[in-house]
Amino acid sequence: MKRETSRPSVIPSVHGFSPGFAALGLEARLLATLDQLGYEEPTPIQRAAIPPLLAGKDVLGQAATGTGKTAAFALPLLQRLAQGATARPAALILVPTRELAVQVGDAVKRYGKELRVNVLTVYGGQAMGPQLHALRHGVDVVVATPGRALDHIRRQSLKLTQVRVVVLDEADEMLDMGFADDLDAILEQTPATKQTALFSATMPSRIKSIAQRHLTHPVEITIAKEPVKVGTTPRVQQTAYLVARPYRGAALVRVLDMAGPTSALVFCRTRVEVDDVTAMLNGRGYRAEALHGGMSQPHRDRVLQAFRAGQTNLLVATDVAARGLDIPRVSHVINFDLPSSAEIYIHRIGRTGRAGREGTAITILDPREERLLRSIERLTTANVTVAPVPSAADLLAVRFERAKAAVLEAMREHDLGRFRSTVQAMASSSDPVTIAAAALKLVFQAQGGDRVEPDVPPVPTGRPELDRAMSRRTDRPETRQRSEPSRLNERPAMGRPNRERPKEGMARIYVGTGHQAGIRPGDLVGALTNEAKVHSKVLGDIEIFDRFSLVEVPAAMVPKIIDRLGRGRIKGHRVPVRLFREERDVG
Repeated sequence: MKRETSRPSVIPSVHGFSPGFAALGLEARLLATLDQLGYEEPTPIQRAAIPPLLAGKDVLGQAATGTGKTAAFALPLLQRLAQGATARPAALILVPTRELAVQVGDAVKRYGKELRVNVLTVYGGQAMGPQLHALRHGVDVVVATPGRALDHIRRQSLKLTQVRVVVLDEADEMLDMGFADDLDAILEQTPATKQTALFSATMPSRIKSIAQRHLTHPVEITIAKEPVKVGTTPRVQQTAYLVARPYRGAALVRVLDMAGPTSALVFCRTRVEVDDVTAMLNGRGYRAEALHGGMSQPHRDRVLQAFRAGQTNLLVATDVAARGLDIPRVSHVINFDLPSSAEIYIHRIGRTGRAGREGTAITILDPREERLLRSIERLTTANVTVAPVPSAADLLAVRFERAKAAVLEAMREHDLGRFRSTVQAMASSSDPVTIAAAALKLVFQAQGGDRVEPDVPPVPTGRPELDRAMSRRTDRPETRQRSEPSRLNERPAMGRPNRERPKEGMARIYVGTGHQAGIRPGDLVGALTNEAKVHSKVLGDIEIFDRFSLVEVPAAMVPKIIDRLGRGRIKGHRVPVRLFREERDVG
């Protein structure tokens, strides 16, 4: 059967909208939304993928995480639905994790605001009732993890016989999580005439096999990684702080408080984000100015002049607005978002450490962007240290050292005469050490004193050395000192469980998956926090064996954990979960 196609007229330019997006053929309502969201120009994957998707063609796209793939498939999907989709649901987007499902669902809602598109996000661990209610009343777009989508198909609450568009996002990650059979089962329920888009960061043979089975004459798109010459990366100290997305703002404030930059460039992806971050920083007492393409040239000139003159010490900008800026002295470059390519990353951090001076580059890193960061490291031959966000104790220690350094610096100055006479008069009735301590206290308070915001929650990474560093900052030392060794992603000696009894108030649960399934400590911590709603701080020892794992949990929470984790999935699979009995499980 011939595939239905839709060929929208190309809009060469629309007054007030980005000519880059308008040239791709997007309609005025979507362009207006992009303008409101502050998008300035399309990324390479968006330029390559949007036109063929608007034309109704299948697309097989390879591009790294963080390159703008969501908008690349969401915008043409929304436009095609607006041009006459009547059946519901009209589109299905499959993603590997609940976190990505929420992120993609929110993005589709934002992009489709003017089109009044109804979007439903479904994933495991979420109550089934509201999902069933929404599906009965009808939705336009379903964003789902494969396991939960298959659950609804089997219940017949999700019917895909009239779906017009299917998107597989982060397909390689879905296969890594064991969803290959689920994907085939889901796609078999969709019509042969649908449009299919598959996006993946890598393109192994099994991805190509899925494409051959489920895509029809796809347009193949590969966004090549930019060649970077050895030695072109600026020689600056580079650090990335791993932070869950909702806490990026708090992490940025903590990092700035620790760094105390004399002049810093903070890079964001969109104009709206630039405005939000600038307002947030000014609300915290910083002197920050925004710079983006939505400003008039006189306004931009005033902002730059104030930054160069030191009247403001933070400039928050998009990459487009920062092109060609001549700013000789920048002590810090901070990536509030990791850029989509190594080339952009190099351009950003190259604005610090010029003319032989030392420079610092800091990245607030979303856990999903870590693979992109490693790719940037390989291409640039740079070493980016991934570290936990500094704690409140770290910040207080830095403030105290700054106060002490300020006092020592003042002591080296020669204009202390009038102050000496005052101190000598005070010393006749007070202890000189007490006077000095009071002066140091005033300097310390002027630098913020003991006022700090709450610590940013750590993100389990699956990398033992970083997870241990995070746990030392947030957990009780007496508890973590014993549990650290067993969090290593190594096989326990002799393949036998730790024979020490669990700590008081704790119990061991048996999880029927281990090394042979590629399980790491981070997978178990993530399953317990997401499926069972258990905070990572209360977990004890984790031991991973070939075919099973043991996790120490609070004894009072065992029934809830067994129930919820037993109904959930770990790396895409349901596994047995029960109270550990050594004589039964390993005897």
